[in-house]
Amino acid sequence: MYSIMLLTNSYFGFVNRSKEYVKDKKENIQSMFDAIIVGAGIAGAVCARKLAEEGNQKVLVIERRDHIGGNCYDKEDEHGILIHVYGPHIFHTEDERVREYLSRFTRWYDFGHEVVANVNGKLIPVPFNLNTLHMVYEEEKAAYLEKKLIEEYGEGSRVPIMKLRENEDPDVREIAEYVYQNIFLKYTMKQWGQKPEEISPEVTGRVPVVISYDNRYFKDKYQSVPLYGFTPMFEKMLGHENITVVTNTDCTEVLRFEDGKIFYQNEEFHGNLIYTGAIDELFGLRFGRLPYRSLDFQFEHLDEDSFQGHSVVNYTVSEDFTRITEFKFLTGQQDAKGTTIVREYPFAYTGAEGEIPYYAILEEKNQKLYEKYKALTKEYQGFYLLGRLAEYKYYNIDAMTLKAMELAEKLLK
Repeated sequence: MYSIMLLTNSYFGFVNRSKEYVKDKKENIQSMFDAIIVGAGIAGAVCARKLAEEGNQKVLVIERRDHIGGNCYDKEDEHGILIHVYGPHIFHTEDERVREYLSRFTRWYDFGHEVVANVNGKLIPVPFNLNTLHMVYEEEKAAYLEKKLIEEYGEGSRVPIMKLRENEDPDVREIAEYVYQNIFLKYTMKQWGQKPEEISPEVTGRVPVVISYDNRYFKDKYQSVPLYGFTPMFEKMLGHENITVVTNTDCTEVLRFEDGKIFYQNEEFHGNLIYTGAIDELFGLRFGRLPYRSLDFQFEHLDEDSFQGHSVVNYTVSEDFTRITEFKFLTGQQDAKGTTIVREYPFAYTGAEGEIPYYAILEEKNQKLYEKYKALTKEYQGFYLLGRLAEYKYYNIDAMTLKAMELAEKLLK
């Protein structure tokens, strides 16, 4: 295992400017920047780099937080443990192009991510797979049920739990009921504040029963975290002479939308604006707030080698929190002294100070509300929505990277 080493901004050439730096410049805003990007997460950073590098465009990146990297942001805590501040993030993909592109900015710590669930004190692999089956049932019955699952769905298949519950075979439904009651139901209700039947199939389909002995949480060819952390990867990506990054700046303080025109610092801007933030908040909640689920992270450092022996343990039954992450097992810091964990408590996002919208609640009424906000952008030329919040949908890191690459390429044409 490697020893973690965080590299400095100066190593990458990344420079974080203040909004006063941009405001005090004497040049006309249009001569200073070809594009403005709101948000320095994966969507904004990838788009900015491609426009700056491949199109020789001057790009201004505006970030509301005091750091880059969006929810992927990581840092060393006071005990020297590299932590993911907004919960565990793992890059996983089958896309060679995406992997190759991000590999320009980082080396990787590759591993097969495995998750277990604590079900009444017993740790079992999730998603529920054939290994889990043999842990839950006695051997003869497990072998019998395994044969049925393979015959019904095929070896290696991933079957959504709600689909498994519809099977007419009572033996298959028995498995489905165990998974539903012990792994899926209460966890899902905690995570989303709803019953599973009320949740979009796009969400329920992410937690399948896997007909194989593969304990990995994801099936993708590449499963990694950046070797030195996500933040250094973002610093290197944004460390280009054509990119200016301004943090601690809410875009609503410097951007104005009026009569089909976009203004930056009260000066009309004619370039492209790529917005990756919450679209309802951009327009002052004009039609009401889009619903999200948020998370409260409770970090704890322990003076012991290991707390749980796993990177992630899901708590699927009675606890108020949904999972505990132990970072040294996620990032390979096995030689670090002590260990840092975080518990995640889901709750409904209200927009209160300090709350962060994490997961869009994908219901028809919410989608209709989103479309009303999206329609407001149509009157502004060169206005593009990109990312989880701007598009009100769920993206993994690889899918978001690819979409950002494609948008930048479209703009460069």
